[in-house]
Amino acid sequence: MKILSIGNSFSQDAHKWLHKLAKLSGFDIETANLYIGGCSLETHWKNAEENNRYYSLELNGNVGTRSVSIEEALKLETWDIVTLQQVSHKSGIPESYEPYLSSLANMVRELQPDAKLYFHQTWAYEIDSDRGGFANYNHDQAEMYNRIKQTTKMAAQSIHAALIPVGKAIQNLRETVPEFDYQNGGLSLCRDGFHLSLNYGRYAAAATWLHTMIGKKIDAVDFEDFNPELLKKIIDVVNEL
Repeated sequence: MKILSIGNSFSQDAHKWLHKLAKLSGFDIETANLYIGGCSLETHWKNAEENNRYYSLELNGNVGTRSVSIEEALKLETWDIVTLQQVSHKSGIPESYEPYLSSLANMVRELQPDAKLYFHQTWAYEIDSDRGGFANYNHDQAEMYNRIKQTTKMAAQSIHAALIPVGKAIQNLRETVPEFDYQNGGLSLCRDGFHLSLNYGRYAAAATWLHTMIGKKIDAVDFEDFNPELLKKIIDVVNEL
């Protein structure tokens, strides 16, 4: 399976461990992420229209070594899956999506007619995040999550795409696993208030992508030097999405 994401640092977070987790789980998944930090749907579409070669092409979670345009990346391979997403601070703002999302979806379907389209649901910021965009949600994690949940569901339906519910996975972990109850002394799943933590946050995103792509429950596998008990709890939450 070959996956291309038209994204930013949030798809970078999701891709970091996906190839490795899939391989350890017995699945052959190759990933490519088009990276521009903080890139919105509006900017993606502007770059697509102008065929700008501004994207770092990151393969299998590694640092990019070449710059490409969206069109060039779409034509590199026969992609099985292509993912789209909104920049995190606008993810819960419906009016920020169109006409850019539909235009990008049409471009993907024109150049990769056999690829399945997915929409990547991003996550709410940490409760004490000082990121400027948190003000869009009154600095309230629950409000941000609920608005992202509603908006991304609508967005995915509007382009007839499947949803990758990473935002739901992260929020469920925060609310149901004591070790990730940051408000009460647990680990934060964010490393800087908005990007995912380099270990469990990124692992949870990768597990959610894998679970969604293969369409069935996955098993916890030994991974890096991560706590196996925490990995099992993450997988249990992901399998219930």
